[in-house]
Amino acid sequence: MEVFNSSSDIYQILTEAISEGIVVVNEKQIIVATNQSLNSLFGYKKDELVGKSLNTLIPEKYHHNHSSHFKSFMNESTKRQMGHGRDLYGLKKDGSTFPVEAGLNPFEIYGKRYVMALIIDITVRKEQELEIQELNTELEGKIAERTKALNESILKLQKEVEKRKQAENKIKESLRKERELSDLKTKFLSLVSHEFKTPLSGIFTSATLAGKYTKEEQQEKREKHIKTIQNKVKYLNNILDDFLSIERIESGKVNYKYSNFPISKVINEVIYGANMLLKEGQIINYPEGIDTIVISFDEKILELTLTNLVNNAIKYSSENTTIDIRVTEEGDQLIIEVEDEGMGIPAAEQKHIFNRYFRAENALLNQGTGIGLNIVQNHLENLDGTITFTSEENKGSTFKVTIPTMGNL
Repeated sequence: MEVFNSSSDIYQILTEAISEGIVVVNEKQIIVATNQSLNSLFGYKKDELVGKSLNTLIPEKYHHNHSSHFKSFMNESTKRQMGHGRDLYGLKKDGSTFPVEAGLNPFEIYGKRYVMALIIDITVRKEQELEIQELNTELEGKIAERTKALNESILKLQKEVEKRKQAENKIKESLRKERELSDLKTKFLSLVSHEFKTPLSGIFTSATLAGKYTKEEQQEKREKHIKTIQNKVKYLNNILDDFLSIERIESGKVNYKYSNFPISKVINEVIYGANMLLKEGQIINYPEGIDTIVISFDEKILELTLTNLVNNAIKYSSENTTIDIRVTEEGDQLIIEVEDEGMGIPAAEQKHIFNRYFRAENALLNQGTGIGLNIVQNHLENLDGTITFTSEENKGSTFKVTIPTMGNL
């Protein structure tokens, strides 16, 4: 220890010239030397610390950990910063503590090992770090508040944008429906103008001509024109019935009535009515094996459906052609097919065939409103049935109706 006490020793000269505190300890952690800066830093007089344990400068709660760290350091004997990654504190003579930073340097003199520690008071730095930390915390709080406010503003804006989009979509939908309604009105007026004008013209002509045949021997000619008038009136009545059906379907005022009836009854009535419309050489093949089939369904709707399909088959087929009606049972479903050898439906237009007022390009010269199939489809869907078709232009079409055999009685 005497080697560190000589006033003429170079050690004393060098350490007293350094502003940082220096403490030297031996292997037993006994203080063997200090400089004036360290004495002042910890509140001791010159040489007052020499011979005391290093723990004198360390708060008691850190003694145990410091002892193990010191032993580990002595075994490694390399320069390093003491307490790296941990907060270090020094204990002053008056019992107060303060944060420090310590750099350790092991060395050996005359065969003995020592450790020199360079001690720096970092109270100001810690205060600044704390202040910075508080400022950062405050800043983070402000950022969080402003971020929250911004997110709330964004959310409000998104809701407002969504409301505007919904309003815009409603306006677009209203405009679309308005255009659609306008188109339907235009088609309706065109259809009424054409479909009503022709029969009414025929009725007027036949009535005029019938009035000219006043003699008894002209009765046959009178009856011919009277029959023409009756057919035209019936045609107009059917058109009006179709329009009334559309109104009832759209307003939900259709009351379906289920009953048990043989399928043959409906098919007989449909074919009987269709026979008066057959062209020269046209025939309808009656379905086989239907006499024992009894179903529960709305009889009028089924008759309306088959009448529409059979009449279309007649109307869109030429003379000397055959119309086949087939009926089969599959489980709890009844399948009715109407096949013709007519003009068929162009492939590009088949997807529109059930649209209201639609008429295929190759059928525009034939009388028709383009609403019959639409009405049939709506009725069948309401009754858990379906209608589909296959068609090839200039070869014919087959319409297939599937209905449940047991309805809601």
